[in-house]
Amino acid sequence: MGMSMNVVVLSLFVSSLLLSVVTASDDGLVRIGLKKKKFDPNNRLASRLESEDRQALIASMQEKYGLHNNLGDHEDTDIVALKNYMDAQYYGEIGVGTPPQKFTVIFDTGSSNLWVPSSKCYFSVACYFHSKYKASESKTYKKNGKPASIQYGTGAISGFFSYDNVQVGNLVVEDQEFIETTKEPGLIFLAAKFDGILGLGFKEISVGKAVPVWYNMLKQGLIKEPVFSFWLNRNVGEEVGGEIVFGGVDPDHYKGKHTYVPVTQKGYWQFDMGDVLIGDKPTGMFLPMPRFCAGGCAAIADSGTSLLAGPTTVVTMINHAIGATGVVSQECKAVVQQYGQTIIDLLLAETQPQKICSQIGLCTFDGAHGVSMGIESVVEEGNGKSSGVQFNAMCPACEMAVVWMQNQLKQNQTLDVILNYVNQLCDRMPSPMGESAVECGSLSSMPTVSFTIGDKVFDLSPEEYILKVGEGPQAQCISGFTALDVPPPRGPLWILGDVFMGRYHTVFDFGKERVGFAEAA
Repeated sequence: MGMSMNVVVLSLFVSSLLLSVVTASDDGLVRIGLKKKKFDPNNRLASRLESEDRQALIASMQEKYGLHNNLGDHEDTDIVALKNYMDAQYYGEIGVGTPPQKFTVIFDTGSSNLWVPSSKCYFSVACYFHSKYKASESKTYKKNGKPASIQYGTGAISGFFSYDNVQVGNLVVEDQEFIETTKEPGLIFLAAKFDGILGLGFKEISVGKAVPVWYNMLKQGLIKEPVFSFWLNRNVGEEVGGEIVFGGVDPDHYKGKHTYVPVTQKGYWQFDMGDVLIGDKPTGMFLPMPRFCAGGCAAIADSGTSLLAGPTTVVTMINHAIGATGVVSQECKAVVQQYGQTIIDLLLAETQPQKICSQIGLCTFDGAHGVSMGIESVVEEGNGKSSGVQFNAMCPACEMAVVWMQNQLKQNQTLDVILNYVNQLCDRMPSPMGESAVECGSLSSMPTVSFTIGDKVFDLSPEEYILKVGEGPQAQCISGFTALDVPPPRGPLWILGDVFMGRYHTVFDFGKERVGFAEAA
């Protein structure tokens, strides 16, 4: 995560957690306790305002990096650029400099750099609401000066690199390279409860090739074992928010044994994942379609993301099953109305699913899957309407319709049932802000949603994947699933954020390059 998916532009801010206790025990583990803070509904407004510009931002990034329809091709802007930290919940405290200057940071496994606001940040309003690093007050500061910029879903933070000591718990990492930010645009950073980010991803995605804090912990012999783990407490009635353990795992944080899967692509903590189940029914993620996963999806364990982000096709099916309401997709319904019968006929004729949308003229086929035509928008004379953008949008809508229809054909449904079902799915497509609302009183009737990882199925109950904001009659319930389409070669993929990591204790085994999950205690 980062598009660098890094991007995740998610729009929900629920609650935030601050450092409570730091302990070092006889077992050689360094524990950083997290404490919860109450949700501030004002931050949700900022998130909504920021997310309105998401599509324009992605388009500008595609133009800037020459990515066009392959946003995931650029190694450095693949998932982090999509990140929207407004929804992040878990925070801790670090110190930078000697004596240590305190900062609240997100410990983010979906990025790899450390950055905090600089005292030289004069023109970004956000800097005036957060702690700022003062190099002149540190005895261990060393000048670097190399410029730095990181693209997130809400804009780019920029500044310059410096060196100084960084204190994490009772550990002091010497001569750590980090970014002093001098520009933090947008409402997200202004309203955020954190000062900066401490990335725990691999060095491969580190901007400026800066050595991550975690690497220096190991190099300087500060950690006994090359392992760290997250226990996130999702019980809203308890004060303790969770704990990050550096140097190993705490057996009190989990039940049973961990299921480990190897890291398949260093950068993010990325691994292979099997099908997603709604109730006990597969969603068909193994279909050979570009927005599905032939042979299974990739997934990223990302502590810097609160929700579960995945392909729109699957998230829409989940939203339909749980009764979530988003925004009607006119392109989706247009495809069903104009091409529904043709798509079904081609599927019955055993046409390769990945070729159907190109055969009916909505996509081109690149030899592996359909891609949008890429036709420039043309203003039609007389009415001023732009046809190119809508035509591009109908390619992904067509591909989703193919997947949904094939899924229903496998269940031997009739034509009318299939078309009605797909039209319902169009109504359940996530809103541009990423949020989908559900009825708080309907949780008991919602299905379990499960993820297949390794040889085990990991279940999430409605109480675990639905986020409740507020109390009493004013309470709102939000689906924990948000749509995020990452094109090949990085995607399609799922980003398993705090909703998943709260249910399942997560081990990041750097030495053996693997990720492990077990039921959280």
